[in-house]
Amino acid sequence: MLLSQIVDETGRIRVLARHEERVRAVEGAASVYALALEAARTNKGLGDLVLQRGFGADVDLELAYRQGRVRPPIHHPDPAHLHLTGTGLTHLGSAAARDAMHKKLDAGDEALTDSMKMFRMGIEGGKPVNGGPGVQPEWFYKGNGTMVAAPGAALLSPAFAEDAGEEPEIAGIYVIGDDGTPFRVGFALANEFSDHVTERVNYLYLAHSKLRNAAFGPEILVGPLPADVRGRSRIRRKGLTIWEKPFLSGEDNMSHTIANLEHHHFKYGLFRQPGDVHVHMFGTATLSFADGIRTDPGDVFEIEADGFGLPLRNPLAIEKPAKVSVRAL
Repeated sequence: MLLSQIVDETGRIRVLARHEERVRAVEGAASVYALALEAARTNKGLGDLVLQRGFGADVDLELAYRQGRVRPPIHHPDPAHLHLTGTGLTHLGSAAARDAMHKKLDAGDEALTDSMKMFRMGIEGGKPVNGGPGVQPEWFYKGNGTMVAAPGAALLSPAFAEDAGEEPEIAGIYVIGDDGTPFRVGFALANEFSDHVTERVNYLYLAHSKLRNAAFGPEILVGPLPADVRGRSRIRRKGLTIWEKPFLSGEDNMSHTIANLEHHHFKYGLFRQPGDVHVHMFGTATLSFADGIRTDPGDVFEIEADGFGLPLRNPLAIEKPAKVSVRAL
């Protein structure tokens, strides 16, 4: 089952479910957020709750997408209570990339960058066999719900940014229950939009490079993440594809388990506040920036993978320069 959200002709949020090859409105659902909290409070599976609610009329989700009526597949009524975060150095990449990476890792510690050392730590300890937590991954913060771009909406790059590049990923979607328990709603396609030029100046600039918009959806896959996710990421410019490449995700293609990444995020009490929403992106090994692509305003990022519904599409736009001044009180 896949869940999504649109606004109808009256401006009201409608929850849609893709089930048995049909996309239909979910009866009596105010939002995916409200449904997820109800499932947590009643100890019901989210899919079961949707089936219990029942379905209304069929909806043309692709038409709503073209009309700009698709919204992020989950939101919080107060955007400050939605957290955008992610992990990096978690994916193994293609067979060729893995071979090249292992050759680098064969060098002594003195020849490895901090990034390569952390990548090796993940390979050696990101999938613990004893069931306990493994090594902690790289972690970063991207912002709150104000930084979320809806599917089809522009990803805004700051005027001061050095680069505006896509990162095709899978994101875990979570709500926090009344007792502080994290509940996983499901998984979605995500574009973890970043400034790779700034990051390369110095790895300590990673935090700056990640404070950007992100997009996820249009649909949430309810249920487990497939072990082997195979998708495609592309950039279109004036209707023509200027770059395209496959991307891999799922635990078969990762150096960490999903459970390990979740543990090291939610071990912090800050991230177990009742009612909060978390969108946590799991990383990627595929970037157009690595192939020398520099994006232009108007370029459209497109990310798709079987089993995740419609592709995630977002054009690139540049924000106007902000006049920042601090006033004493």
